[in-house]
Amino acid sequence: METLAKIERTCAELLQQGEAVTFTTVAATAGISRTSLYRDQTLRSVIEEHRTRSRDPRTMTGLIAEVGHLRTAVEALADRVRHHEEQLRRLDSERRPEQKAN
Repeated sequence: METLAKIERTCAELLQQGEAVTFTTVAATAGISRTSLYRDQTLRSVIEEHRTRSRDPRTMTGLIAEVGHLRTAVEALADRVRHHEEQLRRLDSERRPEQKAN
């Protein structure tokens, strides 16, 4: 979670400074490898979203790209939620036999 906040903060700072938001500049500024940024779908989505914001989002192409990036981000979040729900179900099922024994 700290890495996500760091990437979001870095992207916002780059935009504020009028610099291009690219994987290279974000990686260099945040001190994280480009490979890590590309492999982590959530981080990748954040960077792509900020890249879209750096262009004119009021064009149809900009809006279409933004919707695509948002869809990717929502799908990544949904995957994480499903994963956490599975963990909770598993932990709950492991705990129930212990409660019955007591």
